[in-house]
Amino acid sequence: MSFELTESQQQIRDLANRICGGFGDDYWLRADAEARFPVEFHKAIADAGLLGIAMPERFGGSALGISEAAVLMREVTESGAGMTGASSIHVNIFGLQPVVVFGTDAQKARMLPPLVRGEEKACFAVTEPDAGLNTTEIKMRADRHGDGYRITGQKIWISTAQVADRALVLARTTPLDQVTRKTDGLSLFYTKLDRAKVEVRLIHKMGRHGVDSNMVFFDGLEVSAEDRIGAEGSGFKALLHGLNPERILVASEAVGLGMVAVRKAAAYARERIVFGRPIGQNQGIQHPLARAWMNLQAAWLMAMNAAALYDSGQDCGAEANAAKFLAAEAAFTACETAIQTLGGMGYSSEYHVERYMRESFIPRIAPVSPQMIMNFIAEKVLDLPKSY
Repeated sequence: MSFELTESQQQIRDLANRICGGFGDDYWLRADAEARFPVEFHKAIADAGLLGIAMPERFGGSALGISEAAVLMREVTESGAGMTGASSIHVNIFGLQPVVVFGTDAQKARMLPPLVRGEEKACFAVTEPDAGLNTTEIKMRADRHGDGYRITGQKIWISTAQVADRALVLARTTPLDQVTRKTDGLSLFYTKLDRAKVEVRLIHKMGRHGVDSNMVFFDGLEVSAEDRIGAEGSGFKALLHGLNPERILVASEAVGLGMVAVRKAAAYARERIVFGRPIGQNQGIQHPLARAWMNLQAAWLMAMNAAALYDSGQDCGAEANAAKFLAAEAAFTACETAIQTLGGMGYSSEYHVERYMRESFIPRIAPVSPQMIMNFIAEKVLDLPKSY
């Protein structure tokens, strides 16, 4: 068993490092302050072929795995781009895994290349206001209409919907009271966002202002049957092929975010002189930073373990969820420690760690809460009774 990066993973890290080096702290500070999507960064990643890192080669991708994607996403956040940089490309990398796994060759040829080339941007439209994490209770309908469907309903917390060209949408094609299992009767679509039938309403939020979050209202959006991914009613199964990779990538992003916070704090602690000595000489400063580094390293190992399992076709639900939980908690603590290390200057935008702190709530909350992860581990791993 080797814990070293493979040659391809090292190449991905080096390439990402070179690209991210062209987008310094000031770039990300402006993106946050101006609530501006990082168009230039997205284009640079696309031009380097990295948006297709986990896509099939014959459709323009690199045919690498979620392991390589995890290395990429950690490098992005650790560069100082944080969750803003990660979220600008995140969905394009993991979101269409259901298409890769369940799409027809014709669908893949039509849907994947524009995404890989950066010509189109996608959003992931699953969460609803009255359902939350109880996905089987979603109310969005996709009613049969001629040779296709009409989609009606509301989604919430949909990232990049302001700039997206297409959306991966989960909707009910069979009412909940007419199915045997709650997971039946859900269908997955990848379709154009016709703004005449779709209203995107911005949600003002605490952080990651450079990448929008939204409420999205669908009012009879017409969707061709050719845009349905997999069989009608099997959308929940298809969706799962995006959820575990998402958890792994979020974990990787959280590790990178925590690492850049620790690095900023350590640099400040070496230079800040109080009472005639650098504050980094004090164990009260050293020990929290050392603990934060160790916790992040442990979370990274779990994330890479989950990625390796996914890439080899093995079940990784427990590992992917555990990685997301551990990395999110470690990143939050690391960012808090960084602010405390800098003291008053940690509260200043100029030193960036306050931005990291605000963004560190994202992997804690999304795409699944820490409480639901613990419920999952208790039930699926420890064989304890279901608690909800």
